[in-house]
Amino acid sequence: MDTDVFVTQPIPQPGLELLRRAHPGFRINSEERVLERAQLLEEVRGAAAILALLTDLIDAEVLDAAGGRLRIVANMAVGFDNIDLQAASARGIMVTNTPGVLTDATADLAWALLFAVARRIPESERFLRAGRFRHWGPLLFLGADIAGRTLGIVGAGRIGSAVARRARGFDMKVLYCNRSPRPQLETELGARRTSLEELLREADFVSLHLPLTPETRHIINARALALMKPTACLINTGRGPLVDEAALVEALAAGRPAGAALDVFEREPEVHPGLLARDDVVLTPHIGSATTSTRARMAVMAAENLIAGLRGERPPNLLNEEAWERKRPRE
Repeated sequence: MDTDVFVTQPIPQPGLELLRRAHPGFRINSEERVLERAQLLEEVRGAAAILALLTDLIDAEVLDAAGGRLRIVANMAVGFDNIDLQAASARGIMVTNTPGVLTDATADLAWALLFAVARRIPESERFLRAGRFRHWGPLLFLGADIAGRTLGIVGAGRIGSAVARRARGFDMKVLYCNRSPRPQLETELGARRTSLEELLREADFVSLHLPLTPETRHIINARALALMKPTACLINTGRGPLVDEAALVEALAAGRPAGAALDVFEREPEVHPGLLARDDVVLTPHIGSATTSTRARMAVMAAENLIAGLRGERPPNLLNEEAWERKRPRE
């Protein structure tokens, strides 16, 4: 039945139109909000497919609440730390994501945040809007230079590499920390692979692009922050829990680093009040992929994954191959 497809929140129209053509009776939470836990458990009952967002915690309890007919969870995100992949695989449930499509949008935002914190743009705009701008002054909102400085990329995957490549226009030295070498970056940019410790000590701007794993959680902690230059800035468009926010607040208060720009947060949507209180911190509400074309393509990819899974085809962006191979019988 078409009503066996459940979409947890409204998504861009191109994705919805694709779903309507394939499953015209699909169900959707029509409100732009994350469902309360009890509501989510109720709404997924009997679903053969769930189109989820990164704000939906899809764990064993949700999978079991859906019941034995659930075939696929299509996540409209690149990251999938909101889904218990092991639990899904154990139940023969396929899980998909939307990789690649948001690379440029997120890389662009990382650079927007870098400029914003380096040149104190939000702080100076608030100053002007408050009617406090009386005259130009030689000491008014002095910021940091960007051209010719050192950019440190922590996690040189698709997005991290795209951020690094944008540094060419500013004649920056590029350091990167990654599990494996990136020869193309080294050839194109003269980038140098370093340890995290060396990168933190040398970089003027540190940009985070790691997935969230037990090993990367709080990779930027008090010790890591103490290694950074007092003039450096931290940018995070990866995952919020990469940064220990309490440690960051203390480090900023102590003058090292000079500033931070964050698009993601440790306990999202909650933001540490110490960050909200600081003028040397730029904050955006998880808008890394928030361009019209990028979000539309993400919605289409999620819908395509879901439709393929229900057709009995291997979804284009399958994360757990073992679930596909298992092909657990369904009622």
